[in-house]
Amino acid sequence: MTALVMLLVVTGCGSGDSGSDSAATSNEAGRAAAPQAVDGAGPVGERPGPADQRGGAGAAADTRVDQRSIVYTGSIRVQVDDVEAAARAATGAATRVGGFVGGDQRRSSNADAVAELTLRVPADRFYPVVEELAGLGRQERRQIDTEDVTEETVDLDARIATQRARVESGRRLLDRADSIADLVSLENELARREADLASLEAKKRRLADLTALSTITVTLVGPDASTPDEEREIGFLAGLSGGWTVFLASMTVLLTVLGAVLPWLLVLGVPLAALWWLSRRRRRRVRPEPALVAPVGTPPPPGVNLGSSSVSEPPPVPGARSAP
Repeated sequence: MTALVMLLVVTGCGSGDSGSDSAATSNEAGRAAAPQAVDGAGPVGERPGPADQRGGAGAAADTRVDQRSIVYTGSIRVQVDDVEAAARAATGAATRVGGFVGGDQRRSSNADAVAELTLRVPADRFYPVVEELAGLGRQERRQIDTEDVTEETVDLDARIATQRARVESGRRLLDRADSIADLVSLENELARREADLASLEAKKRRLADLTALSTITVTLVGPDASTPDEEREIGFLAGLSGGWTVFLASMTVLLTVLGAVLPWLLVLGVPLAALWWLSRRRRRRVRPEPALVAPVGTPPPPGVNLGSSSVSEPPPVPGARSAP
C-alpha cells in the first residue's frame, strides 16, 4: 500500500512540476527568442512576452537572420588544372577562418583526378568560403541549402528545462523514500528520466553544432574528368545512345582494318583465286565418267525383252547329294 501511494505521489508531483516548469520555460524561451530592444521599440531591457510573439496586437515577428538559428549546407563542383594544388588551397581556405576538414576522398592523379572534400566552417564565413572555392577554377555546379531550426531549438530548450525539473523532483522524492520497494521504484523512474534528459541534450548539442559550423562539400575534378550529366545518364535512351556510339566506333575500326587488308587481298588474293578456279576446272575435264554396269543377277527392268542370244540363263545348281 505504501509503495502504491508513493507512486501516485511521484506521478502527481511529476505532472505538476512538468506543467509549471514547462510554462515557466516557455516564457523564458519566448523572451530569449524575442528581438533585442532597438531605437523606437521601447525602453532598453523591455522585451515582448510570449503572447506578443504569437502575433498579439502591436507585435512584430522577428525576421532578422542574426536572431534565428539557421543551418547552412552547400556543395560545389569546380574543374581545375591541378587537383592536388586546388585541394590544398581549399583546405587552407577552411582552416584560415577557424574551420576544419571533415572528410577527404581522392582518386587517381592524372588529368581525370577527382578530390571530394567535406569542409566545416563557421556559419558567418560560409558564403566567403564558397566564393573562394569557386575561384579555384571553372565552376560547374553550385547548390546551397538553408534550414531554419529556430522553432526546433526553442522547443528543445523548453523540453530540456522541463526534463531537468522532473529529474530534480525525482531525486527529492528518492531522498524521502522509506522502504525498499519505494526506493527501487523511484530509482527506476529517475533512471528513465535521466536517460530522456541525456537524449534531449545530445539532440541540442547536435543542432548547435550544425548551426555553429556550416558544411561545404567541394568536388575538385581534373580537365579530363567526366561531367555530372555523363555520370547520371541511365535508362533506355542512354543505353541506346551508348550502344550507337559503340557501334559507330566498331564500324570505324572494322573499316580501318578492311582498308589496311584490301591491298593485300588485291595483290595476293585475286591471283590465288584464279589459280584455284583453273585447277578445279582442269580436274573436272580430266576425270573419266564411270560406266553404268548392272550387277550380276539383277533382273532387267520391266518392259525390256532380252534375247536368248544376248543373255543366257545361269546354269542350274546341282542339288545336294546324300551319302551312300
